[in-house]
Amino acid sequence: MQERIRQLFHAMIAFDAGDPDLIQHFTKVHSYAKLIAESEGLDGHTIQVLEAAALVHDIGIPLCNKKYGAHPGPLQEKEGPPLAREMLSRLDFTKEEIDRVCTLVGEHHTYHPIDGVDHQILLEADFIVNSFENQHSRETLYHTWRHIFATETGKRIYAVMFGLTPDGQA
Repeated sequence: MQERIRQLFHAMIAFDAGDPDLIQHFTKVHSYAKLIAESEGLDGHTIQVLEAAALVHDIGIPLCNKKYGAHPGPLQEKEGPPLAREMLSRLDFTKEEIDRVCTLVGEHHTYHPIDGVDHQILLEADFIVNSFENQHSRETLYHTWRHIFATETGKRIYAVMFGLTPDGQA
């Protein structure tokens, strides 16, 4: 499966050609998702399906920008899964793997209910990256840490990265 992940990584770079911000974003989300999943002890197959989802999670952004002039979360969740399905099908992912990746792409801005630990980890990886890229306020960082993060690894990475302490002091 690692070869398919490499192929998917290259395919997504080509898909987002000319938009280094999107490429940098999915690269970072992929890295954090893999790190959290491995640290949390997920099995190899689940990790690789999560890796695929992390690489394609924002695949709907270019279409949303073209079609709607913006790319809010609900539109990404609507437009992304069919694009992900098409790309993954070309790379010989199984139907079950494609279905799960598409579910995750269709839920990656949905925080309740959480549909499995892979969904939780994708959210956490995306929040780690978005919080930095969007320069979230201290208040937003604390709120996110307390209300979104559930894995021990994700909570630890987020707290260390942004200098968060349980008592709210820097």
